[in-house]
Amino acid sequence: MSKTSFSADVPVIYAFSARKDGNMSLSYGDTGDSLDSRRKFLSGLGIDYKDLVCAKQVHGARVIYAREGESGKGALSYDNALEDTDALVTDKKNLPLAIFTADCLSVFLYDALTPAAGVVHAGWRSSKENITAAAIKLMQKEFNSRVENIYLSFGPALRKCCYKVSADFKDHFGAEFFSEQNGSYYFDLVGLNKKQATACGIREGNISDCQICTSCSGKEFFSYRKEAASCGRMISVIMLR
Repeated sequence: MSKTSFSADVPVIYAFSARKDGNMSLSYGDTGDSLDSRRKFLSGLGIDYKDLVCAKQVHGARVIYAREGESGKGALSYDNALEDTDALVTDKKNLPLAIFTADCLSVFLYDALTPAAGVVHAGWRSSKENITAAAIKLMQKEFNSRVENIYLSFGPALRKCCYKVSADFKDHFGAEFFSEQNGSYYFDLVGLNKKQATACGIREGNISDCQICTSCSGKEFFSYRKEAASCGRMISVIMLR
């Protein structure tokens, strides 16, 4: 289990699971033990897995403000997860928000003063649509969050060391997020999301990064690039206490 906190004295918990914690998805990989894996992992965080708010992630840019009525959506069945959503924000206490990844980037957001929190599923398509900025802006709109008070943390993801792409991929984002090695191009997904966040006003000093590459650490984390259709998913969860 990978468990962390923005600060030891703030009323928020956020964490991401590892391969040893089991597959957390109800729709990808071997899902036979997924509910039990969720229960065990989340109970260690003081979270009831039945309260999870989950989404049917589509690599889009839709962000939802989760309220009490969304508690349990997608917690026990993929069928009733929130439709066409890739990021969740809330100001409600004891409402755990979750996204699921296996190479895509999870982005945790926390405003200590409101308080408010959010979690983002940022693959390259969602990042092309500036989903991290969309989540930040929704926190500003719904909770009157001030960007200078928002903390941001990056979870595990396919990193620029391993994110090999075709040359025309640069047309989507610009050359600054690519490096060339032996005639191949590598994409910096984390760097892109960091720039999008700072462009919104997030302070550099409020940004942290676990620096885990899911491909380099394939024994510890699921990686779609390596495992394809058989790949399970990690959970990234955040909850105000």
